[in-house]
Amino acid sequence: MNTTKNYCKPLNKNFENILLPTLYILVLIVGLVANGWGLKSLLHNWKKLGDINIFLLNLGLADILYLLNLPLLIVYYLKGRTWIFGETLCKLTRFCFNLNLYCSIGFLTCISVYRYLAIVHPMKSKGRLTANRSIGISAIVWILVSVQSLPDMFFPKKYFDDQCFDTTTNDYMKGYLDYTIIFTFFGFCIPFLITVWSYGHVTYVVCSSKTIDKNVKRRSLKLLAVLILLFLICYVPYHIFKNLNLYLRLLNWQKKCSSWEERIFRARQVTRGLVSLNSALNPLVYLYVNEVMQLLQRGQQMFRCLSPARCRSVPVSQTEKKEEMAMSCSNIL
Repeated sequence: MNTTKNYCKPLNKNFENILLPTLYILVLIVGLVANGWGLKSLLHNWKKLGDINIFLLNLGLADILYLLNLPLLIVYYLKGRTWIFGETLCKLTRFCFNLNLYCSIGFLTCISVYRYLAIVHPMKSKGRLTANRSIGISAIVWILVSVQSLPDMFFPKKYFDDQCFDTTTNDYMKGYLDYTIIFTFFGFCIPFLITVWSYGHVTYVVCSSKTIDKNVKRRSLKLLAVLILLFLICYVPYHIFKNLNLYLRLLNWQKKCSSWEERIFRARQVTRGLVSLNSALNPLVYLYVNEVMQLLQRGQQMFRCLSPARCRSVPVSQTEKKEEMAMSCSNIL
């Protein structure tokens, strides 16, 4: 029999019934407006955005799908954690929540890698960052995240008929904790490190160059800071406190009480609200990313046009490439 009995001091869960619906309502309104505006701007500037437009489109769709799950959760918490939509919809809502959250992380990672290749290795990546390849990579992201999220649906989400856990009941806590740790590693830690490394390397290359304007360098540093701050506010606390909260619940089930359980539980609820903010902030951040990266690309192309060493290194047999480079430089100048 599934049970959620606490052997330690009972937690006061009224806190989440006030905090979460308030944050979810705010995120839902701001997120739908921001993502609607972002998608409209994306379609309007489709050709200008170049090789990342497919990822930006999928990112926007993932964010909107994430936001469309929030009304059910808002009703759930406003009714004092009373679920009225049935067990199937409960599991489907939790599945979609994870699917869209981690797809967003995946597409942010894809964008960072594409920007890294376009800025640091423009000649090697030229002609390889195609729309078809972007579509294929996007499909892989959706499939991989779906496979990672699917096991969550096999864990019980309800103890009483009127509840819908975002994790599972205490009887299955050990297995669920192992699952979330693995999911955190592959779904968040690896993409996070790739994103930071990609933009960090871009920033290092740009700041080391003497041909790129100081204002562009300063903006690229601000961009890196904003991206890291976004992850630190929205994603890192969510995964830390989610796993800590599950671990303390497991200790509770094993009759090992902790004085930190109440504090960790409250912090966990705050981070659940913060992680949803990412869907509202993504459109603003990545429109700014595109603007900065276009400036960086122009700076790199200028450097290649004005560098005598690079001009001498081009073989005579590649006349067409030289002409193409000259045309590109003339457009910039």
